Amino acid sequence: MIIRLLVVAVLMLLFWLGTRKMSVVPGRGQVVTEMAIGFVRQNIVIETLGEKDGKRFMPILMAMFFLILGLNLTGIIPGLNIAGSSVIGLPLVLAVIAYVMFIYAGIKKHGLNFFKSALFPAGVPAIVLPLVAIMEFLSTFILRPVTLTLRLLMNMVAGHMLLVLCFSATHFFFFTVLAEGNLLGFLGIGTLAFGFIFTLFEILVAVLQAYVFTFLAAVYIQLSLADEH
Repeated sequence: MIIRLLVVAVLMLLFWLGTRKMSVVPGRGQVVTEMAIGFVRQNIVIETLGEKDGKRFMPILMAMFFLILGLNLTGIIPGLNIAGSSVIGLPLVLAVIAYVMFIYAGIKKHGLNFFKSALFPAGVPAIVLPLVAIMEFLSTFILRPVTLTLRLLMNMVAGHMLLVLCFSATHFFFFTVLAEGNLLGFLGIGTLAFGFIFTLFEILVAVLQAYVFTFLAAVYIQLSLADEH
């Protein structure tokens, strides 16, 4: 929880610093802030939801992306060493928020007919309609939040365990095996190298998982707004 609160505070500080002196000719902080916001705005929100609907959901999707990114990156910061998103509580809360958003979007546009069209697609033969309804219910209203939660959680837990394994092995080889005069201790060089490689990989995973989670949340909203509903 301390890590999560720290990330929120750091994000607020960074965005405040990047936007406190907005000008036509931007400084470096404003440029970086605009590039980051522009990436999420254009590549996730607008391309998925369009200009009109994108503006409605942009604040929460934007906040979701940067929060997940910040929490993911704490897993590779010395002294913190664990991602704030690698404990199920926060991924679950974010998945519930995405769940509420796409149901709200569907009801707002289509009324209660949203549930009917989601569970009973047009053109399905009546004989298989009950089976299709069950499958659609599980897929749309159960599996979506579950998969959002588990995808983010498991990726960050797996990355954390890989780094723990590599650096624990390095400590063992250098300070236990090599300290006893055993040349096998030099294997710690290899585990240390793997640790650095996996650290770079975790940066990629941190960005990718923030993108995937936010993108899927936007896609679910777009599906709820689709005309076939």
